[in-house]
Amino acid sequence: MNKILEDKLNNLKKELKKMGKVAIAYSGGVDSNFLLKVAKDTLGENVVAITINAMMHSSREIKESNNYAKEYGVKQIVYKVDNFNLEEFIDNGPLRCYYCKKFVFTKIKEIASEHNIKYILDGTNLSDLDDYRPGLKALEELNIISPLKDVKLTKDEIRILSKELSINTYNKSAFACLATRIPRDHKITEEKLRMIEEAEDFLQDLGFNQYRVRLHEDLARIEVDKDQINKFYNDEIIEKINLKFKEIGFKYTTLDLNGYKMGSMN
Repeated sequence: MNKILEDKLNNLKKELKKMGKVAIAYSGGVDSNFLLKVAKDTLGENVVAITINAMMHSSREIKESNNYAKEYGVKQIVYKVDNFNLEEFIDNGPLRCYYCKKFVFTKIKEIASEHNIKYILDGTNLSDLDDYRPGLKALEELNIISPLKDVKLTKDEIRILSKELSINTYNKSAFACLATRIPRDHKITEEKLRMIEEAEDFLQDLGFNQYRVRLHEDLARIEVDKDQINKFYNDEIIEKINLKFKEIGFKYTTLDLNGYKMGSMN
């Protein structure tokens, strides 16, 4: 481990020790999983993972978070939101992420308070500041702490440290809430989100690593990493995807030749 990364990791542990007892907003993704493991190694039993399970979340991601929390021996509280009918979220305007984060982290704060935990942490890192993230304002308003950002860890550095610490998510694909697949100002519905989830699960089962299925009315626009676009040269793969997507409910399926790009709906 190089000196710069070692210093950042030590600074992260120092910040965690100062807080003593923390709740982590936990999705099981690269960032929150790294934070959870380091917090567990640093604070032992004084760590709780809080996971919100609402319609914009993937069932596969929730299950993975369950498995990692059990592996680390961390208490995980999963709060199920059966009817996420927040109007500002459903309407999918430019501040959708802000209103969603405000709702979700307000609930996480309530759960943390019930367990006498003062400090709520999330996995925002330095690289997140380069993207359009209106939800970050909600975190600031609610006094959510982002220690990875505070010690200036980037996404790539978190992956490197995760590998050094034998955390399995070091090479996990980037993932975002399913609502990011729907164009702005197009209504978000449970049906649309489940279609997207099923389509993306199918791509993962076919061996694609980084992917998105963007929904445009009755058309599915597939984004994959450019180095995996050549998989579509296979007639069998094309036929499988075409048939499955029609079964899911898409009338048309198209491949974006620009490849996967984070935040391409922004």
